[in-house]
Amino acid sequence: MEPSFDTWDFAVLIIILAISAMIGIYYRYTGGKQKTIKEYLLADQSMTTFPVAVSLMASFMSSITLLGVSSESYQFGTMFCIINLAYIISTPIAAYLFLPVFYRMRTMSVYEYLERRFGHSTRLAASIAYSIQMILYMGIVLYAPALALEAVTGVSKAAAILVIGLICTFYSTIGGLKAVLITDVFQSLLMFAAIYAVIVVSAIKAGGLAPIWQVAEERNRIYFTDFSLDPTVRHTWLSLIVGGMVTYMSLYGVNQVQVQRLLSVRNLKSAQAALWWNLPILSLLSFSTLFSGLAIFHYYRNCDPLLEGRIQSRDQLMPLFAVDTMGKSLKRFFMI
Repeated sequence: MEPSFDTWDFAVLIIILAISAMIGIYYRYTGGKQKTIKEYLLADQSMTTFPVAVSLMASFMSSITLLGVSSESYQFGTMFCIINLAYIISTPIAAYLFLPVFYRMRTMSVYEYLERRFGHSTRLAASIAYSIQMILYMGIVLYAPALALEAVTGVSKAAAILVIGLICTFYSTIGGLKAVLITDVFQSLLMFAAIYAVIVVSAIKAGGLAPIWQVAEERNRIYFTDFSLDPTVRHTWLSLIVGGMVTYMSLYGVNQVQVQRLLSVRNLKSAQAALWWNLPILSLLSFSTLFSGLAIFHYYRNCDPLLEGRIQSRDQLMPLFAVDTMGKSLKRFFMI
C-alpha cells in the first residue's frame, strides 16, 4: 500500500474534524448554553426520535463495524448476518422491560438503580467495572479510524489517535449530549457514504451486483444455515442469537451511554420509538457492511493483500480498497 496525503486530503480532514468541533461550539452558545445538569447530560429531554435512533446505532457500531464486519464477511462469509435476528428479538425486551424502569425512576444514571436496590457498594463496584470496560473499549474505537486514516493518508496511528481523541473530547465537553447526538448523525452519514462508495465502485468494476454474489457463492462465502451446537465453531445460529441478545441487552438495556441517549427525548413513548427506529438503521448498516466485504473479496479474490504483504491486518482491507480503486475524491470518505 502506498498512501499519500496531499493538500486537498489535509483540507478535507480538517473540515470533517472542524464540523464536529463546531457542532460542540454551537450547542455551547445556543439554547440554555449547557448551564444546567439536565441540559448538559440529558439535552433538556428535548431531542426528537430520529437523531437519537441514529446516535444509538452510531455508538453501537461506529468505525469498528466498517473495518471489522467487512473483514469478517471477506474472510468467513455471510453467516454473521444472523446476529440481526438477535437485535429483532431483543428490541422489545429493552423497550418494554428495561427502559420503563429508568423513566419511572427519573434518574440520569443507570447505577442509581443499583444503589436503590442493592446499596452504595454495589453501585460503586459496577461503576468502576464499567469505567474500566469503557477505557478499554475507547482504545479500540480510537484505533479503528486511526488504522483507516494511516492506510489512506500515511498519517501515523499515534497522531491520528491523538487528534481524533482531542476533537471528540472537545465537542463532548463543551457541547454536552446535544453535541454528541448531532455529531453522531453527521458521522453516521459519512459511514453510510463510505460503505456505499465501496459497493458502487466494486459493482461498476465487476459489471453489477450479481457477479459479486456469484463469486462469493463459488468461493463458499454465502451460507446461513450453520445450526451446530459446537461452541468451537466460529458462528452458528445459537451463538449468534444468544450472544447477540446478551450483547444487545447489555448495551441497549442497561448501558449508561445508550440509556442516557434514550432519556434525552420527551417521554417514554418517544424513547421506545427511538429504539424501534434504531433497529432498521442498525440492520441496514450491518447488511450493507457485510455486502461491502463481499464486494472487496470479489476485487481481491485472486490476490489476497494480506498474503502479499500489502497490509498488516485484514482490518485494513476497506481502506486499501479505497486506495486501489477510488479517485481521490471518493477516497476521502474514509477519513472519518
